[in-house]
Amino acid sequence: MTTSEQPATLRERKKLRTRQALVDTAVTLFGERGFDDTPLDALLEQVEVSRRTFFRNFRSKEDVALTAVRQLWDVYLEVLDGIEKSGPLADVFLDAMLITLERMDEDWYRRFPLTLRLIADSPALDGYTLRHCAEIQAEIARRLDGQSRLELRLLIEFFVASWRCALDEWLPDCMPGELPALLRRTCSSMNSALSLSFTA
Repeated sequence: MTTSEQPATLRERKKLRTRQALVDTAVTLFGERGFDDTPLDALLEQVEVSRRTFFRNFRSKEDVALTAVRQLWDVYLEVLDGIEKSGPLADVFLDAMLITLERMDEDWYRRFPLTLRLIADSPALDGYTLRHCAEIQAEIARRLDGQSRLELRLLIEFFVASWRCALDEWLPDCMPGELPALLRRTCSSMNSALSLSFTA
C-alpha cells in the first residue's frame, strides 16, 4: 500500500483496517500453510470477518493473496499516465517503474517478497498472476494506442521480461534499495541480449 492520507471518517478507517488485516493475515497464513492448502474460511476465521465482508473487499482468495502485485501495477498505470512521454518508450517504461517503486511504502516492501514466494509455490496462483499480467500489458498498450501495435506489444513484453528478471535477481534477499538498480541493469542488458549469437 502506498503512503497516503488516512480516510476521513470512522467508517472508512474501519473498512481500511479490515482490508489491511485480511491482506496481512492472508500473506502470512498462505505462506505458512500453502495457498492451495488453505481454504478461504481459515482466513475469515483468523480475521473474524464474514464472507459478505470479505467479498465487499476482494473478488476471490487469489485477489487478496495478490494485493501487493495489484497495488504495484495500479500505481504504475497512474504514473505512466502522468509521466512525460518523450524519447524512447523503453526509457519511459523504466522511469515509470522507478517512480512507482519510490512510492511504495515499507509495508508493501515487506509483503511483496512474501507474495512472490506464494506465487512460485502455487500453480493456481501463478496462473492467476499470468492472467493479471496479460491484462496489465493490454491496458498499457491501450493507453499508448498511437504507437505501432506490433512494436509496442513487443516492447511491453521486453519490459515485463526485464522486470521479471530483476525480481529473480532480487530474491531471496529482497533489500528494497536494490530493486531499482537491478531493474536498470536488466533493462540496459536487453540490447546486448537481443544480439547474442549461438556459439558451439
